[in-house]
Amino acid sequence: MSPRATSLLAIFLLGTTAGQMLFKAASLRGARAGRSGLWPQLALEPLVWIGIAIYALALLVWLALVSLLPLWQAVMVANLDILLVMVGGRIVYGERITLPRVVAVSLITVGVALAGWSS
Repeated sequence: MSPRATSLLAIFLLGTTAGQMLFKAASLRGARAGRSGLWPQLALEPLVWIGIAIYALALLVWLALVSLLPLWQAVMVANLDILLVMVGGRIVYGERITLPRVVAVSLITVGVALAGWSS
């Protein structure tokens, strides 16, 4: 994978991971507010809209990435966000990382890395 493709991939992964973290934060805020109707509350939550904007930018990066790589390869390596979201959930929200999750994500990550970076 070229340095340019690797850079685009890193930006894409950071964007999708940040979007997931923002969506989680927005849902926690909405649940804590205790207002009736979580969906209307989320529609007014700025973090949801920031997350959507980040996803929109990540989509543009994705389009640039798939112009450089075969689609199968781009999809494979983009799935590394599973690892980033798990680690981000632990760091930001204190979510538990159990041994079965570590094993599963490790197997996925190794498989994706081997398939995605092979020529």
